[in-house]
Amino acid sequence: MSQKTETKAARPMNRANDTDRHVGTRIRERRIMLGLSQQQMADLIGVTYQQAHKYERGINRISAGRLYEIAQVLGVPVGFFYEGLENRRGGDLSARQRMCLELARNFTSISNEKHQDALSQLARALASEG
Repeated sequence: MSQKTETKAARPMNRANDTDRHVGTRIRERRIMLGLSQQQMADLIGVTYQQAHKYERGINRISAGRLYEIAQVLGVPVGFFYEGLENRRGGDLSARQRMCLELARNFTSISNEKHQDALSQLARALASEG
């Protein structure tokens, strides 16, 4: 048996991979966008905080049934978690990505439509300045 085959055979079959990490990242992004803590998310899907954390980090694999339940709680289709998988580049959210998610979450929390519109116009004006 070659060294490569021995290494492959010694690896646990249920070990998480890049796809599991991508799905976990998408769960985390959506949870943050909705303003949920990891504990709140865990409570909603009936797992411990530690298990929810492991799902988001891609440490533990998520069963099909659990992923469906998570999609229901987060209000997205299951396919949402696989979007962007083909051209995935990195692992964790960058500071800029986190800021964008936070901005989106805060924007949706503004109940006054006039304030939302004003903020949107401000963003457009700042973006056009270069």
